Amino acid sequence: MEFTINGRPYVVDLDIRTSLLDLLRDHIALPGTKKGCNQGACGACTVLVDGQRINSCLALAVQYQNRQIVTIEGLGTEAALHPMQQAFIDHDGFQCGYCTPGQICSAIGLLDEVRRGIPSVLTADLKMPELAISRDEIQERMSGNICRCGAYNGIVEAVQSALSEGAA
Repeated sequence: MEFTINGRPYVVDLDIRTSLLDLLRDHIALPGTKKGCNQGACGACTVLVDGQRINSCLALAVQYQNRQIVTIEGLGTEAALHPMQQAFIDHDGFQCGYCTPGQICSAIGLLDEVRRGIPSVLTADLKMPELAISRDEIQERMSGNICRCGAYNGIVEAVQSALSEGAA
């Protein structure tokens, strides 16, 4: 099977039942994406596929051949962090850090959804030319990502900051 992960091509011989999460961690050696609940309930395994966030524990790797997969390792470098990574640092959006890679990938997916005008259940007016993103809206959109340490205030502040600064 052929994959493009963090801009690099990979050819891997896999059982077709292998999850995208297991491909990343066990076959490609990218440990940043975490295995939390392995049931799609916690969001620790969130990655971006063609810019959209997905729970990689629920996705079969075979479904994502020849698509652009981005993990936390593909977002920035130590010398040049992705703006969302920097926002998480600046606003203390993590404690133990286990959920942080999934939180950051989810937040980047959220920014893309907002830019594309995709509403959430809290979007009051679907006819508005631009979405108004409140704290409650961010919390709703990030609700698929659980932080057992309770760093939610910092996470929401990081996302608000990235939104106001136009982070990519």
